[in-house]
Amino acid sequence: MKNINKILALGFLATFFLSSCGGDGGDKTTSEEVKVVETKEIDPMQDKGIGPITSVDISGKIDDALASEGSILFETKCTACHKMDKRKIGPAMTGVTKRRTPEWIMNMIMNPDEMVKENQLAKQLLMEYMSPMANQSLTESETRAILEFFRQNDI
Repeated sequence: MKNINKILALGFLATFFLSSCGGDGGDKTTSEEVKVVETKEIDPMQDKGIGPITSVDISGKIDDALASEGSILFETKCTACHKMDKRKIGPAMTGVTKRRTPEWIMNMIMNPDEMVKENQLAKQLLMEYMSPMANQSLTESETRAILEFFRQNDI
């Protein structure tokens, strides 16, 4: 019984001494500077993104055959993360051609890694959805077909 009392007393003392070793209780802030990053407002309909696409001509009517090819590509390459009408892992795609330039859309599809590092709008999407877009290694013509599918869907 005396041994149990000694063990309990030692445990109590050890707890007391260890809990009192917390420092002076003063201000624990560090001297690191907080960097404020200024971000300017970006008009999404002026941003072409970062990548190989600098200009896309969409002045003509919708190419139904190209849009059909884009629909198939979207189903096979994109639907794991995107739905047309609602948020999934990534944003809903309905209305994307009203929110972003054709160049931005194609650059985001073809060059997502660099876009999330360098493009402000892509960074905002990454922060909102907490998941980077997967690079599907699509060609420019495949990406253009997906854009045409989006255009057809947004009429």
